[in-house]
Amino acid sequence: MKILAVYPGTFDPIHYGHMDIARRASTLFEEILIAVYDKPLKQLVFSPEERIAMVEEAVKQMDLRNVRVTGYSGLTVEFCRKVGAKVIVRGLRVFSDFEFEFRMALANHRLIKDIETVPLITNEEHTFLSSTTVREIASLGGDASSMVPPHVGEALKRRFAELGEDGGKVVPMTSLRD
Repeated sequence: MKILAVYPGTFDPIHYGHMDIARRASTLFEEILIAVYDKPLKQLVFSPEERIAMVEEAVKQMDLRNVRVTGYSGLTVEFCRKVGAKVIVRGLRVFSDFEFEFRMALANHRLIKDIETVPLITNEEHTFLSSTTVREIASLGGDASSMVPPHVGEALKRRFAELGEDGGKVVPMTSLRD
């Protein structure tokens, strides 16, 4: 039996932490479907089509032959059922991620009992890395090139040049501005 796992997220943008989880998951399951969510409850910098294209390019660069990319909307577990996946792959960076992912896994299991969540602990060098951090650094003109593939870094520069001063309104700031 071929095991299909779904690795869902907004990937706004994809970064090296995401890519590491995808690479590691690709060694555990016969097929990985990176599912780019189209309508999260947060402001996005990139459209679903742009995010899908960036993820596809990242997968191509990693040469992961058992990884495909698609967009989706609605409940992740319903998407998994639709594509025949039995596993949801999630990345964990810090303890607060565990609490959030634990509650989400329980809710998903309540909705559809035969879909399991498999968390993968991030590699140590990626524990600080999040799309929010990458977006904030890029929006402030910082160099995020050590955090994202070159094509994503260029897309971030272009987008924030287009947004100009409005970039700070699109990206919620945490503490990197201080």
